[in-house]
Amino acid sequence: MIDIHSHILCNLDDGPRTLEQSLELARLAVQEGITMILATPHHRNGRYLNEAHAIIEAVAVFQEQLNQNQIHLKVCHGQEIRVYPQLIDDYDDGSLLTLHGSSYMLIEFSTGKLPERMDEMIYELSLMQITPIIAHPERNREIADQPDKLLRMIELGALSQLTSHSITGKFGSHTKRLAMELCKRNLVHFIASDVHDAIHRPFHLQQAYDSVRRLLGDDYVTYYQQNAEHVIRNTPIERWTPAVKRRSRFSLQRVLNILGT
Repeated sequence: MIDIHSHILCNLDDGPRTLEQSLELARLAVQEGITMILATPHHRNGRYLNEAHAIIEAVAVFQEQLNQNQIHLKVCHGQEIRVYPQLIDDYDDGSLLTLHGSSYMLIEFSTGKLPERMDEMIYELSLMQITPIIAHPERNREIADQPDKLLRMIELGALSQLTSHSITGKFGSHTKRLAMELCKRNLVHFIASDVHDAIHRPFHLQQAYDSVRRLLGDDYVTYYQQNAEHVIRNTPIERWTPAVKRRSRFSLQRVLNILGT
């Protein structure tokens, strides 16, 4: 398996504090069947600044440690970029990373409101041949209340990635129901762990795939796993047609008929 979203590098964000903790996560990844992982430290989220050069260096150092400890895991560089007004300019300046140097960029929102002018930003990124992947949209309250706002961004060219714990139910039953609704509506393109530590935020990526397989079938699991491979290869993914949520059959016309108007 390929995990496109992780906080496995130590001392960069709210992930591991020590090298040994990072190595422990790497061992757990291998046990779970993960062969390649993208290290995506937080950037510009109000707490952490992790620019491109620092991440690339940290990945190289960590890969050497993995090799020395005979842990058979390939680590690639990336960022989890909080959307901010200067994002386009900073990408031009070289301080932002795409995933594994591909045309795919992992972005995130706050848990509250969506950023302003997202339509414009998605369009501007497309002009630069960059496809944004929206991390854990199911954890944004505005999308949770109005999933069609995610549909709009996907129609404009964005992709989305759910967190494994959202699917397994660790983040609560409401988030799990929303996550499965987004999957059923073809508004999801990736599942990733967003791993932070071995205890509270482990991988559970295989568990998430197993849940999807039970509820939606093998085709969905294959789709998500192949899309992760497309990111590594920097090749286009197949976009399944999003489903528009059906309106209630209890329509306004039925109300009027009941009232006799």
